[in-house]
Amino acid sequence: MRPVPTVAEMRAVDQAALAFTSHDDLVGRAGRRLAGHAKRMLGPNPSGRRVVVVAGKGSNGADGRVAARWLRSFGAKVLVVDAAPPPPALPAADLVIDAAYGTGFSGGYDPPDPGRATVLACDVPTGVNGDTGAVTQAVRADETVTFGAEKPGLLLGDGPIHAGRVHVEPIGLDCSRARAWLVEDHDAGLVPPRARQAHKWQSAVLVVAGAPGMLGAAELCATSALRTGAGYVLLASPGCAATDLPPGEHVGRTLAADGWGADALAFLERAKAAALGPGLGASAATAKGVGEVLAAYDGPVVLDADGLAGLDLDLLARRSAPTVLTPHDGEFTRLFGPVGEDRIGAVVAAAARCAAVVLLKGPTTVVAEPGGAVRLAAAGTSQLATAGTGDVLTGLIAALLARGVPALEAAALAAHAHGAAAHLGPSWGLIASDLPPLISRWLSTQLDGWSAGEGRAEHRRREARW
Repeated sequence: MRPVPTVAEMRAVDQAALAFTSHDDLVGRAGRRLAGHAKRMLGPNPSGRRVVVVAGKGSNGADGRVAARWLRSFGAKVLVVDAAPPPPALPAADLVIDAAYGTGFSGGYDPPDPGRATVLACDVPTGVNGDTGAVTQAVRADETVTFGAEKPGLLLGDGPIHAGRVHVEPIGLDCSRARAWLVEDHDAGLVPPRARQAHKWQSAVLVVAGAPGMLGAAELCATSALRTGAGYVLLASPGCAATDLPPGEHVGRTLAADGWGADALAFLERAKAAALGPGLGASAATAKGVGEVLAAYDGPVVLDADGLAGLDLDLLARRSAPTVLTPHDGEFTRLFGPVGEDRIGAVVAAAARCAAVVLLKGPTTVVAEPGGAVRLAAAGTSQLATAGTGDVLTGLIAALLARGVPALEAAALAAHAHGAAAHLGPSWGLIASDLPPLISRWLSTQLDGWSAGEGRAEHRRREARW
């Protein structure tokens, strides 16, 4: 995982670094890294190429001015333009470097027209909120060089659209105390390997899903859990006849349409995790059954879709085992109130409110636990904007919980794997049932060749870099 410090955390990081080095030294390192990327973007021979640097009065402007000196030494023709006030348009150039203002900028900024030039932003494109990615008016960059670590605003809201391709350059800053961390492919090593003498019940999952007419959601959830590594999946569907249950490698059972909580609890005697909600219907019977399971089951539970409707949030605080909630924006608003621009802040507050892990779906998914730790999953793609993909994610999380992955990491890794697997599928016309085998393929690719010790050691090495 990679740290993603907030603006306030980054200020503290910068301040702490001054105990070991000078501000001028940090600016020198940042400017040189910025110039290196600018040189690459100018092509193999920067001599004679035209560069305009828009520089403000703060540290970002200083970075830009250092970069300008380096680019002149490479033979480029460099013009530095004062950012205050910005001109309506910039002189014709091959490259524009936006070094006007940094992550802490607030207020209005009307970016000058770069014409046909390629744009490189320093740290965060000016006008993008460094914490939320919110934009009123902002520079639209082709690439962004950010220092020390990525910032939330480069991953959330409209920030990614304005940042373009992001490059993280280390300049000697310790960002390891960041609250938020971004999940990466190698974090698949968090999944414990199966022991040599493992059996199916050691990672069994109960899925309570699928009312009449909604059994497709139940099948997707159950299949996803199996493809993610659950040893056994029992699918229990309220109000359905046995002949209606979908076929598959899971075991199917019927439940009463109402008062099904006690029977579901009996099925949970040997399960290691439960998934409740997909396709159940947002009824009083669903809310009652979900509440009964949550109150009596002492294992991890993931709630999605109709399992979130009518949910008693106070009940979650009384559970000794972890609960994972997976709302989209509409469901989140019904449970906790409007999300607002600060998605991380909203999810942290929600997790503290209900004493559960909360996963807020989105292009960058935000996951938080009650203690305030945050994980971000940015592998998402608009290919997933199709019916049933959320049901697949629910089964994926349940399987990782059953395999023993802690709740925060299980939810975040599942969101990352969900998005990464989608990239392996068709770019047009991906459907939810495509995902379970793609998830299996992605996990296999990440984990093949790793012994348990090698996986954990690699994870520790990567974490230690920060």
